[in-house]
Amino acid sequence: MTSDKQLDINDLTPDAFRAYGWMLGKPMPDGHGVPLFSNQATDFWQEHLFNTGAGGDAELLWVNYRSQSFEIASLEKHLLTQQAIVPLTGEIIQVVARSAADGSPDLATLAAFRVPQGQGVCMRPGCWHATRVTDEEVTCLMLTRRSTTLDLIQHLTTDAAASESAIVAIPVQRLEAQAQTA
Repeated sequence: MTSDKQLDINDLTPDAFRAYGWMLGKPMPDGHGVPLFSNQATDFWQEHLFNTGAGGDAELLWVNYRSQSFEIASLEKHLLTQQAIVPLTGEIIQVVARSAADGSPDLATLAAFRVPQGQGVCMRPGCWHATRVTDEEVTCLMLTRRSTTLDLIQHLTTDAAASESAIVAIPVQRLEAQAQTA
């Protein structure tokens, strides 16, 4: 079944993404309460305190996304950990939805965001998501929980039940093809 509603692709802003998690790659803060350093050679500051959940080890993944389909037929969520994605070689479209009271995707909250190269998102635990690209392939850096990655690989390769993630089919949602904003 396909939804008649087109899903607009929104520009990424901290306020627009707040219901799903955090936008990454904001300008350097003014320093009030945020650890930072700046001189002529370099700037660095605290962008986000990543939470893997109790007993979890953080892991960096290199991910190559290749799906250019503008149809979204399934969503995935991670139960224990936040998950951050930062596109390195191009732009991604991150589709997100909040969880309903029963844990299923709340399709009334479904949204899509254009995430430019060099910015990123960090999704809350329980945030349903799918990723699409407009180029042939976009490489991303992902920060996640090591046990969640292993659990998901086992599920995808052996069809064993996943315990830290869920993937569900949804009525097909179609992304609205829009001209890229400058």
